[in-house]
Amino acid sequence: MTLKITNIGNSAGIILPKELLEKLRVGKGDQLFVTETPNGIELTPYDEEFSLQMELAEQIMREDRDVLRKLAQ
Repeated sequence: MTLKITNIGNSAGIILPKELLEKLRVGKGDQLFVTETPNGIELTPYDEEFSLQMELAEQIMREDRDVLRKLAQ
């Protein structure tokens, strides 16, 4: 698939075809995240940094369940 860079006001942008939006499972108003990889640029609806933070939070919640229960009272 080839995308063309076009003028959008004073900026430049690309228009994502409907098929690509469906594959990404995103729509108007959703966020996409750009990550530089060894193979180039990756465009994804998945925020890797947020996901890592959530994994750490879940780990802490599992390990310190009793402490969190006390704090919630």
